Amino acid sequence: MINGINLKITRYIPFIGMAFMLLLVQLIAVALSKPLDRNNFKAFSNPDATSNVFIWVAIILIFTALIFLIIKLNKKWIIQAFIFVTVASTLYYVFFALFSSFLSMESNFLLTSVLSIGLTIVLYKFPEWYVIDIVGVTIGGGASSMFGISLAIWPTLLLLVLLAVYDYIAVYRTKHMIALAEGVMDLRLPILLVIPKSWNYSFRTEKFDKEEREAFFMGLGDAVMPTLLVVSANFFGRADVYPVPIIGSVNIPALGAMVGTFVGFLVLMGLVIKGRPQAGLPFLNGGVILGYVIGSLVAGAPIF
Repeated sequence: MINGINLKITRYIPFIGMAFMLLLVQLIAVALSKPLDRNNFKAFSNPDATSNVFIWVAIILIFTALIFLIIKLNKKWIIQAFIFVTVASTLYYVFFALFSSFLSMESNFLLTSVLSIGLTIVLYKFPEWYVIDIVGVTIGGGASSMFGISLAIWPTLLLLVLLAVYDYIAVYRTKHMIALAEGVMDLRLPILLVIPKSWNYSFRTEKFDKEEREAFFMGLGDAVMPTLLVVSANFFGRADVYPVPIIGSVNIPALGAMVGTFVGFLVLMGLVIKGRPQAGLPFLNGGVILGYVIGSLVAGAPIF
């Protein structure tokens, strides 16, 4: 009986790890929102413009098509080079924003450059699962925060709905998102969060042609997209805020969005544990939107 219980607990440990990384992305994103704003590190100049949403969706569609073309041409090194540049750039924004409060511009530039380039080199030379997860969570939190403070609440809600619909179609109908993930997985890049089933697992030696995988994988976008609303609700929301150690001040709508994310995550994991690939955003985006709406009603704050 005890062995049976232990086996069941062990079975769920990877999902707990996945939830923990999702939580880390959200906490990092909220903590970075003020430092990034002080340094004016934003993706869009007008956060209220709905056109920002359609620009984002268009970029995603074009980027997806380009990745498929590159894979077909057997030029995956182009994808790898682009991702490494993106990783280094995002790390630079994150570290520069963090250090800007207590370092001079010159010292900050030097330290930030060394850290961001150094971590990117470590990722390139030693793409083990924990290196990928550390870098992935860091850039995921940074990207979520940067875009979250660049999109007001209404455009963010619209974006999450559109991306949830797109993810549903891409996974269950056209299935091109599954093909895309399988096509780039062997590049060992932090576009996926890796949760091993055992501690002796090595992502560097993973054979991706096996029927049974030795780890669970979650797209970094599944952590980033719902976090946009958490950040946007906290940054643009008109509700009372409450101080939280380390990460700063948080309002009730943002907390509701965080709770809603994990409700959606639990439903999603209930399906994932059956062994089939699932579209994450319909559940995660649906959960974060519902949680945000409930949090806004509880706080007596306007939803839009």
